[in-house]
This record gives sequence, C-alpha cells and structure tokens, in this order.
Amino acid sequence: MWLKNITLLNFKNYTDANVSFSKTVNAFVGDNGAGKTNLLDAIHYLCLCKGYFNPIDTQQIKTGHDLFMIQGDFDREEKNEKITCGVKRNQKKQFKRNKKEYDKLANHIGLFPLVMISPYDTNIIMEGSEERRRFMDNVISQTDTHYLDELILYNRHLLNRNALLKQIAITRSYDPTLLEIYNEQLVASGVKIYAKRQQFMIEFIPLFDKYYQFLTSDKEQVSLQYQSQLNDTAFEQLLLQSIEKDKILERTTTGIHKDELIFTISDMALKKFGSQGQQKSFLIALKLAQYAYLQKYKGFKPLLLLDDIFDKLDDSRMHKLMEMVSHHDFGQIFITDTGKERVMAVFNKIDVPVTLFEVTNGAINHA
Repeated sequence: MWLKNITLLNFKNYTDANVSFSKTVNAFVGDNGAGKTNLLDAIHYLCLCKGYFNPIDTQQIKTGHDLFMIQGDFDREEKNEKITCGVKRNQKKQFKRNKKEYDKLANHIGLFPLVMISPYDTNIIMEGSEERRRFMDNVISQTDTHYLDELILYNRHLLNRNALLKQIAITRSYDPTLLEIYNEQLVASGVKIYAKRQQFMIEFIPLFDKYYQFLTSDKEQVSLQYQSQLNDTAFEQLLLQSIEKDKILERTTTGIHKDELIFTISDMALKKFGSQGQQKSFLIALKLAQYAYLQKYKGFKPLLLLDDIFDKLDDSRMHKLMEMVSHHDFGQIFITDTGKERVMAVFNKIDVPVTLFEVTNGAINHA
C-alpha cells in the first residue's frame, strides 16, 4: 500500500496544494513553521480520520476560512482508493471512500495503517496513563474492526454510571436495579477490551524488546508491562468492592479505563530515571514494534511518518534506524527535516533513493 498523491484546501497553513509522491522515501525540507509537519498531519487524517496533534477538527481550518478539505489517492492491493475528508464549521465531518460516505468513521480505521514518530511522542512517557492507553488502543484499533466499537460502547456505559453516581450524591438515594444494569453493561464491554489488550501485549512485548535491543546494541535492560486491575480480580467483583468509594468520589474508580503500561529501565521508572537518549530509544522501539505488529496483521506495510526525527536522534540511533530502512523493512516513508543536505547525506550513505520536496510558507515544490 502507498499514497500516490494528496490535495489540500485551507488546511492549517495551506491554501491550496497538490503533490504526488514516490513509492519509497519522500522528504519534506524547509524552515520551522513552513508547513512540513502539517503535511504529515494531513496524511494522518486520510488514514485515521483525525489529526495527530490536535483532536479538534475545526482548529485545523485555515484562519479566515470556513472549511478544509484533504483528498488523496492510495494504491491498496493494486486498486486505486480515493479518500476524501472535509470539515466545515458547525457541521459533521465528512469522510468518503471512492465518493461513498462512511456510515461511521470506525469503518475506515485500519484500512490504511500508519505509524507516526514525532517529538510529540514524549507524551507517551511523560504524561498520564491516558496517553499510554491511547497508544495501545490506536494499534489494536487498526487491526481489529470491533475493538473501537467496544471502546466507544464502554465509554458510553462509563458516562451513564458516573452520571448515576453524581445523582446519588445529590439525592442521597438510588435505584439499585439501575446500578446493577450499568454494572452489567460496563462489565460486558470491559472484559472484551481487557482480553484484547492482554492478547495484544503478549504479541507486542517481544517485538518491542527486539527493536529496543537492536537500537541500543543490547546495552540496557528495559521492560514494558501491562497493568490492569482485572489482572487479579474479576470486573464484577471490583465494581461491588468499590461502590462506597465510587459514591463518595462520584465516579467509577475501577475498570479498564484505569489500565496502565509500565515503562522501566533497570527496574526503575523510565520517566524519572531514563536519560533523554534512553527515552527516545524506548519511544522509537514502541513505534517500530507497532509497525511490525500492523504489518503482520494487515499483510502489507503501513505508511511510516518520521517528523523532525534526525534532529532529535544521536548518530548511533539514527544509524541503526537507517540500517533498518536500507534493509527494506519499511514501505513508503515520509520524513520532515530542516536540512536538505543532511537528508541527502543520510540516504546517500545507505544507498536508498529519496524524493525531495521543499516546503516554503505552505507551498510545496520538488527540490
């Protein structure tokens, strides 16, 4: 699978842009703020129905305009697939595949798998558990069509239960039968999500270990663990045990929405004790494992987007990453960098052809 071209209209700093890509490596070079990362974000939209950096669609519309549109042609299983995304202020987002609008966006997720590596990814390590669950859910959603549906359902049941808990706090009374129904609904979705996350981690951890050891030449001992309250206690039991606490706090304190990924280095928290280089290696290993996992389940290579990565990696890690690229472990790649010469030097060294584009104030030209 590969993206043949993309057209942008009023997207972020682009008024009107049209660009065709090569099947292999495409590099966008230019000054900071020129729009290189915005181009990667547009590709992310086409594949996953949303931006990578900002969940609010209308904030992607160019200032002074009422809508944005992104369109691209993919070659998928030797067929042309035209994907169109349109966002207009105060209207529902439109997403079309070959001119036919989706009933629900979840049906699009996974058809055009993508992995993005960005400086923004430090959130996965430094921020709260929600970021790590989002990472896990993003990977599983691209390989399991029912997983996203189940997540949406779980969150809806969670909102209902939390609303009931708030009502109990106000009225000092409640209907136990209604609470029981909400508990049953939450458990029904929760145990399915838990089982899928468990199975995913069993397959994902060895992939992660392999890439981390490759990137660091076996120099460090790191671990990735899946932590869930459901590991030790049945979900139904958890909800019964926590009901008094839940009523006091007016929210559901147990469940898969509390799941966590634990990152450690030499048995210590990576967030506190890992160097910047170790954290970067950990993140890149996570993303490369994501790539390998998606490739295994989709049967073809996802798109790989590398945002400003050369600037953030030391020579050793960059060399290791490029070594994998030169061995054709990846399909189509999109890269952003401020230095044209640096990009050319990197790919000349590994003898991999690269198509260069210069980005200047929202204009894209072949370099």
